[in-house]
Amino acid sequence: MTRLFFVRHGKTEWNLEGRYQGAHGDSPLLPQSLEEIKQLSEYLKTYRFAKIYSSPIKRALVTAQKIKENLPYNVRLEADAAFSEFNLGKMEGMKFTEVAEKYPAELDAFRNHPDKYNPTTIEGESFPELFARMTPKIRDIVKRYPNDDILIVSHGAALCAEIRYLQGIPLEKIRAKGGLANTSTTILQTVDDNQKFKCLVWNKTDYLKRDLDATDVV
Repeated sequence: MTRLFFVRHGKTEWNLEGRYQGAHGDSPLLPQSLEEIKQLSEYLKTYRFAKIYSSPIKRALVTAQKIKENLPYNVRLEADAAFSEFNLGKMEGMKFTEVAEKYPAELDAFRNHPDKYNPTTIEGESFPELFARMTPKIRDIVKRYPNDDILIVSHGAALCAEIRYLQGIPLEKIRAKGGLANTSTTILQTVDDNQKFKCLVWNKTDYLKRDLDATDVV
């Protein structure tokens, strides 16, 4: 069996400001995030990863690099565009309140009704398009590492959707458990000869030494 440890990147300036970052937007990690990545790493030290994969977007890649530095053994880190955040098109860089005013239908569907989400107006990426780029990569990783622990550092919206999709959750229900917090860990384990996935841990953050707030979750 393969265990996949999905980590959302540390909290950024735009997370704090309530702005959409997406695949083409980015902002620096907050100073506190570097300490929180150390706290995350203390938890991850109890496992031995065969490989680390990361989104190439800086906020995720820096998170992955810091985790790698904090592990007590050497492990290869590979950046792969398959793990990038959703392309949110015209919404990127905008505050959530601004998006609610300019693109209310797209925002409501993206957050609450993914089966009805049509990103044509905002020139963004659809849920099926996201699954089409992420799922084959994850299937390939499972094939390459059928009995290992693998760490994947990525983004909140993309991970939330893909993790639920891998479990066979219908599109209209992928947000039923809510979103994922910054610096959280979610663990999937393969079953049925590595063909299916079950969730062992969802949105784990109890290693962080502070209370979370609304700006931590997407």
